[in-house]
Amino acid sequence: MTGDLGPGNEIRINGDGGDDRKAPPGVVVIFGASGDLTERKLMPALARLAQYKRLPDEFRLVGVARSHLSDEEFRRRFPAGPAAEAPGLVENMRYLSGDYDDPDTFHRLRDLLDSFDRDAGTAGNRLFYLATPPQAFVPIIENLAAAGLNEPGSPTGSARLVIEKPYGHDEASARDLDQRIHAGFEEDQVFRIDHYLGKDTVQNVMALRFANTIFQPIWNRTWIDQVQITVAETLGVGTRGGFYEHAGAMRDIVQNHVLQVLALALMEPPASFAPEALRNEKVKLLQSIRHPADGDIDRIAVRGQYTRGGTSGDLMPGYRDEQGVDPLSRTETYAAMRLDVDNWRWAGVPFYVRTGKRLPRRVTEVVLQFTRPPHLPISAAQVTGLQPDALILRIQPDEGITLRFGAKVPGHSFRVRTATMEFSYESTFREESPEAYERLLLDALIGDPTLFIRSDEVLQSWRIVDPIIEHWANSTGRIPLYEAASWGPDEADQLLARDGRAWHNPGGR
Repeated sequence: MTGDLGPGNEIRINGDGGDDRKAPPGVVVIFGASGDLTERKLMPALARLAQYKRLPDEFRLVGVARSHLSDEEFRRRFPAGPAAEAPGLVENMRYLSGDYDDPDTFHRLRDLLDSFDRDAGTAGNRLFYLATPPQAFVPIIENLAAAGLNEPGSPTGSARLVIEKPYGHDEASARDLDQRIHAGFEEDQVFRIDHYLGKDTVQNVMALRFANTIFQPIWNRTWIDQVQITVAETLGVGTRGGFYEHAGAMRDIVQNHVLQVLALALMEPPASFAPEALRNEKVKLLQSIRHPADGDIDRIAVRGQYTRGGTSGDLMPGYRDEQGVDPLSRTETYAAMRLDVDNWRWAGVPFYVRTGKRLPRRVTEVVLQFTRPPHLPISAAQVTGLQPDALILRIQPDEGITLRFGAKVPGHSFRVRTATMEFSYESTFREESPEAYERLLLDALIGDPTLFIRSDEVLQSWRIVDPIIEHWANSTGRIPLYEAASWGPDEADQLLARDGRAWHNPGGR
């Protein structure tokens, strides 16, 4: 862990050795190896790590799933181009077919991993990746422990567990899952993954705050009027209707992605970028978020569900028309709420967060809007339409930062109009940004937990959203509707209008 200036005046954090970061010898075991996540994200991430020489020759990949595949069929799922560049990795890939609740599956896996340690030099390092539906988590974890695979394969080795979201369905189930995991694995062996934290632009929130003195003095209630976080998607639920009926926008996006971004944007500066120092500050921030009383939920939280919309040439179906969705569904595809943080830095500042499907643009951004000047020594006619100063952090897709401020319009009269300064990742840096899963897989292999979620973070996040989810489940009122390709229900606009504010909609309404 260093804060020293590296080549090109770079500051390195997260125990990051820069371009020389490389995984140690070891084995990655993917449960759910025949599934969509493995093919779309994990295989390509491992392929890029191999391309960039981040994996040693003593590295092996094993897939485990119920589907019947041969080793060769599994190898053909590895991306074609990188497969030619990493023939040693691909030709040694192995696949085990078996049920997750069958001890024999795990005995065969143990024998295979032991043979890798003995013959391929994998040094007893094992990383188990649970890319399965949540109902498979407990059987896999318990059988790993029963087979002794919760322990390293050598005195100097490691055994780590990577778990995908959703981590529980609510606080009670997340706590129960923790107990099941901790019966076999220590907390420092568990890597709860949220791929948003692997994005360079999410990590840039920390760089912006803690590597620049110009922003830190104004990052507080004195200068910031409000903060907005938007995670907008243009797609509907597609073929995930059955899953989404049991999740909804609050569980699917707010409980993890949104609150993680919020914590990074608002937390106190850590004493260092050591993993636990950083994660401690995130937990403190989440603990400071005011838990809504039941009587306040309708005032601070809004849900919505998309209906048919778009244009005559691109008419999109409504949520209730999607495959696997109840025709009378009351599941929210949109969620917005106002959060208050009860600490010295942020007391009194409203934080508005929202997420939704079938919105006009795919965008994730954080908007910090500054307070207006206390007095303007010019007439209102000279500043018509002048927007408040703001700092906009664009996380995706046009990664970068926008600073919005007032500037004089050229001419003989004195008129002030909104102007912007733009920073673009793509045009500024020559380096290729790694994919989120690529970064997180490498961190897990190295054993760096900085960008993974600790147990108490998960529980604090559920405590924030659980009362709202329960209130909506017990509500007999109608769920607000919004047309596909709009920015959400009218009730979401009213949520801010009551405070004299409005949403920042990229590209307009």
